[in-house]
Amino acid sequence: MRLRAPAVLLTAALLALHATPALAANIAINPGFEDGLTGWTCSGAQTVSSPVHGGARALQATPQGNDLARCQQTVTVQPNTTYQLSAWVQGAYVFLGATGTGVNTSTWGAPGGQWSQLRTSFTTGAATTSVAIYLNGWYGQGAYHADDVVLDGPGGAPDTQAPSVPGNVSVGGATASSLNVSWSASTDNVGVTRYEVSRDNGAPSAVSGTSHTATGLAAQTSYSFRVRACDAAGNCSAYSASVTGRTTDDTTPPTGDIKYAPYIDITMPTPSLVSAANATGVKNYTLAFALGDSSGCNPSWGGTMPIGDARIVNDVKALQAQGGQVVVASGGALGPYLEHVCGSAAALVTAYKKVLDTVGTNHLDVDVEASIDVNKVNTALKQLQSERGTVVSYTLRIQGQDYGVDPFSLQILQDAAAKGLNVIVNPMLMNFGYTGNWGDAMIAAAQATLNQMKGVWPAKTDAQLRRMLGVTPMIGKNDTGMTTTQADARKLLAWANANHLAFVGFWSAARDNGGCPDGRVSPTCSGIAQSSYEFTNIFKGFTG
Repeated sequence: MRLRAPAVLLTAALLALHATPALAANIAINPGFEDGLTGWTCSGAQTVSSPVHGGARALQATPQGNDLARCQQTVTVQPNTTYQLSAWVQGAYVFLGATGTGVNTSTWGAPGGQWSQLRTSFTTGAATTSVAIYLNGWYGQGAYHADDVVLDGPGGAPDTQAPSVPGNVSVGGATASSLNVSWSASTDNVGVTRYEVSRDNGAPSAVSGTSHTATGLAAQTSYSFRVRACDAAGNCSAYSASVTGRTTDDTTPPTGDIKYAPYIDITMPTPSLVSAANATGVKNYTLAFALGDSSGCNPSWGGTMPIGDARIVNDVKALQAQGGQVVVASGGALGPYLEHVCGSAAALVTAYKKVLDTVGTNHLDVDVEASIDVNKVNTALKQLQSERGTVVSYTLRIQGQDYGVDPFSLQILQDAAAKGLNVIVNPMLMNFGYTGNWGDAMIAAAQATLNQMKGVWPAKTDAQLRRMLGVTPMIGKNDTGMTTTQADARKLLAWANANHLAFVGFWSAARDNGGCPDGRVSPTCSGIAQSSYEFTNIFKGFTG
């Protein structure tokens, strides 16, 4: 018996060893949010110092409208392997889950103001090499908190593949002390976790989105920027080619790099941005309109189509791949305005950022044809411009050819000036009372608007004010009877060029054809005899 005892004990020990697998290290990236949102892709989220479950930081995310404030990351895993996923959470309804090839698991809880641990598990399939783990809240349930996320299991094969180089890098939104850099998203085999922006070949700044505002710059100075993409494993792409921007002087507002952009009703399938660009060579367009959807403060196209609609986003990306860009227009004639349904300036900023980021631009036009909360909207726009250098324009109603914009529109501009918000003033040269020649009336209305702007910004020179003015006529038959002919368009164009205005647009690209030369007012034709894209080609002679 004495001789056999050690063998029996050894056998039992080996059986016990194989029956209980050793726990792997937590393979989640930044699981306690101690490094902010690094490694995570989030909406409506930030990190806070209280409440926390462990460490010094925790996640706080707030659902808004149809946005559940999801925060997720992609993690490499091994096939045919079981993983344990957990997180500590607070909130009315909080969800924890994982998705991937052959993986779809989730759990939820309603712990209220006490920390509670959510747990779930999953087994990867034979072809699973990565999963996305996520947290999110629920509609109308307020903010939730999360901390100490654990994904327990073996990590996948080391990731050695770098993301693609960011494309379409551009500089715009110049102020006296800031420049905005934007670019197209990179791709990666696992997922891009950050971008690094280097100014004048210096140490890079890390950002999570596809734009960055460089602040603290000297006035009237040129700066160069280059961008690279990095993943969670530390693989970084090569830097993009350098692009250069120049800050303004202390009194010149940002006019942006888009000087001509016809409006296009993006909810209509034709014309596409790319087809219009291919037909005319005009590569910048104003997308109408970003509105609130049925749930409220959630941007959608025309109030009905998701802001991430594949047809629209792919069309924008294809235009940008050709060197084009878009302006996002909110408001318009119908609504529901984001400026109405977003209950606070902070919520409105979030909505603006969502739509701008979705289409990859930093140009926003607010078309005011109804009453808005002026203080709320200008506060939101000022925050957006301060953070991103966003080029902001106001498209406003004309009272008459000798009066300029209407009194409410003038109040909007006065409040913008008081808040230090730099704007392009874009009067709608359409549907107002006039006498004489319509082309002359449009010019008179624009000149009257300039005279009003002198009272709003008395310290600016006449040249500076003209560089803040845009014009937007309605081609062909207008809603209330007047008709913008080709001769009227050329007359307005000559005046805009002679005065070196900031912007020219028109309503709209879908109407720029000879499909109904019978004087009707239609969203798909101008109502007058013309060739296809004739007005687009006339106004592309704008030189700024």
